[in-house]
Amino acid sequence: MSLFRSARPILLSALILATGLLAGAGHAMAKPLNVVATTSMIADAARQVAGDRAEVKALMGPGVDPHSYRQTRSDIAAMARADLVLWHGLYLEAQLEEFFLDLEKRRNVVAVGEAIAKDKLLSHAEYKGRYDPHVWMDPQLWETVVLAVRDALIKTDPEGEATYRANADHHIAEIAKLIDYMKEVTVTVPEKSRVLLTAHDAFSYFGRGYDFDVLGIQGISTESEAGLRRVEDLVNTIVDRKISAVFVESSVPERNVRALIEGAAARGQNVVIGGTLFSDAMGEPGTYEGTYIGMIDHNVTLITRALGGTAPQDGFQGKLAAGS
Repeated sequence: MSLFRSARPILLSALILATGLLAGAGHAMAKPLNVVATTSMIADAARQVAGDRAEVKALMGPGVDPHSYRQTRSDIAAMARADLVLWHGLYLEAQLEEFFLDLEKRRNVVAVGEAIAKDKLLSHAEYKGRYDPHVWMDPQLWETVVLAVRDALIKTDPEGEATYRANADHHIAEIAKLIDYMKEVTVTVPEKSRVLLTAHDAFSYFGRGYDFDVLGIQGISTESEAGLRRVEDLVNTIVDRKISAVFVESSVPERNVRALIEGAAARGQNVVIGGTLFSDAMGEPGTYEGTYIGMIDHNVTLITRALGGTAPQDGFQGKLAAGS
């Protein structure tokens, strides 16, 4: 299946019709703001920054893969009504890129991931001219996205500028505390054990920021295929480096990870599933893991403990669910 597929023309036409009907609706903006975000991570940033000045809807919930997601009729209606639409960009929403490039000609649409300087992004040999979109895995990069969300809200609702700036500062201060925790616990993982092997290549920014070798069965998009040769090469790596734990992801089927475990077992290397990581989507709404900070806290705590490091079971704020 090709990574570079455009959005369905029929839905684009429906969007154009919907936005056209609203074009004469005027500029009056009811409060709170109506904000639509593609991913749960962006939606969380918008909620943190906007507070009660906005109602935020995420198109993609828990377990949803943004690489393959296609807009529904209800999505089109929600975006046509929104005061502000936030999407990630960097080709994360691969099947929606053409859709959003068209939408931004008619509506208030911002690709917040594109705010990150290109020299801070990781390129990928398989996709010339594209960058790894999984920037939320390094909270230091995610701070820039939070600021882009803040600026988009200010532009949409200038009267709320003071609130948006204060809330963004508070959220970034919390993210800074998370970064300190990540640095503190990840260094306790023995150097030889700092190998993070997951279902797809979503953790490279984490690896770069915290000195882990990161291996994915699939590429940076779940639309890329994991061939038998790739699985065989990873089994060899597991055996050679005596890797004891691999990880599944909440938004990616685990069959390829199971194949790795079986392949390693056939070679005499016992490998366990270290747990389920949140990669392209957060946890359930209303839970700590259903926030950006909770998502990253879950991941780093789980990775650290599974690979032989030391971290509190309930995470840096003591809020992780039991057995998380």
